[in-house]
Amino acid sequence: MASATAPTTLSLLKTAASSTSTAARASLLPVSTSGLRTTSLRGLGFSAADPLFSSHVVSKIRSLKSNGKAPRAVVSMAKKSVGDLTAADLKGKRVFVRADLNVPLDDNQNITDDTRIRAAIPTIKYLISNGAKVILSSHLGRPKGVTPKFSLAPLVVKADDCIGPEVEKLVASLPDGAVLLLENVRFYKEEEKNEPEFAKKLASLADLYVNDAFGTAHRAHASTEGVTKFLKPSVAGFLLQKELDYLVGAVSNPQKGHLLPLWVVLRSHPRLESLSRSWRSVISSFWVEAKAKGVSLLLPSDVIIADKFAPDANSKIVPASAIPDGWMGLDIGPESVKTFNEALGTTQTVIWNGPMGVFEFEKFATGTEAIAKKLAELSGKGVTTIIGGGDSVAAVEKVGVADVMSHISTGGGASLELLEGKALPGVLALDEVVRVAV
Repeated sequence: MASATAPTTLSLLKTAASSTSTAARASLLPVSTSGLRTTSLRGLGFSAADPLFSSHVVSKIRSLKSNGKAPRAVVSMAKKSVGDLTAADLKGKRVFVRADLNVPLDDNQNITDDTRIRAAIPTIKYLISNGAKVILSSHLGRPKGVTPKFSLAPLVVKADDCIGPEVEKLVASLPDGAVLLLENVRFYKEEEKNEPEFAKKLASLADLYVNDAFGTAHRAHASTEGVTKFLKPSVAGFLLQKELDYLVGAVSNPQKGHLLPLWVVLRSHPRLESLSRSWRSVISSFWVEAKAKGVSLLLPSDVIIADKFAPDANSKIVPASAIPDGWMGLDIGPESVKTFNEALGTTQTVIWNGPMGVFEFEKFATGTEAIAKKLAELSGKGVTTIIGGGDSVAAVEKVGVADVMSHISTGGGASLELLEGKALPGVLALDEVVRVAV
């Protein structure tokens, strides 16, 4: 590849003008630490980044122990955090940080949503404030080999490669407290194949490893899992730890009265259509399994339909089971909104992943906006509200209630797999904390 550029810091972010509008997404929300002791939480794998919620989860663990039930889901995620590393551990050390900077870009290569970049900053600031030399790694898009449009150049001034002699020279020249961004690791096919030699080359650049890329933690790639075999310690960044705190804590043993609702709204690309025979079979199986497990499965009873997929389409409200030929459902109807909001009113924890319809069209945004406003209301009453990334984040941002939600997740597939109970390779590969009695 071409010669590498000089290292720089993250102060050179380039964002589109629209990034401050509704196109921008909310950053992870800080929680006041006033009056709280956080040292005991770290031993359980919870960072000091969100001690209020961590304290809540720890109390649940203690109550579980008193009942003789093992808090398996939470404790299995007790990973060492970057917050456990002191200045003595970091000063002058080269730290390989796997971040998730996979941000959307417009046709002019301007960033249209910098949520993931802003979410990565706390870990980076902590490292550089403690004198570490940060080697920042990420992917962008799904390139097949070296693909200019997937270069990380729009983010910061960077190296032109992620391994090799030129990169090694740049790393060697890094002063304490500086940041070097490597080029897109997925320009190498060895990254996704998790080839040991490629992982070893990445690891050779650093002394220790921090994974702050929750969005790719469900992938066993060279930069998320392979490098941990060559770098010790390997710890979780503040973002990754916060995601685990919220998502694991939310489902590990919810109290009676908690509801984790599943809205089954068929939003196909590019439109939401009436149920086909195959989808009826899928929904029927969901219904049977949910009933067997005592889970509430709520489906729309009415929908707002359109005669075309367009913001100016003709529309009307019909029962969900009576969408006529040639029409498509683009939003839930008022009865569904009422039912969903009533169910939400009984909850203490809500995880929302996926809008109610095509909220990008104002005419069909009513259902999504109503749910977003209801969650904002519940947040103000102390309910834990977790927004599952992607379009859901765009929806709460559009309504202007993102700042009051408990947690905005940066992970799509990773969030869902974690909630399904699946192991995340990028998390399992990190160092365990020393267990403590609770």
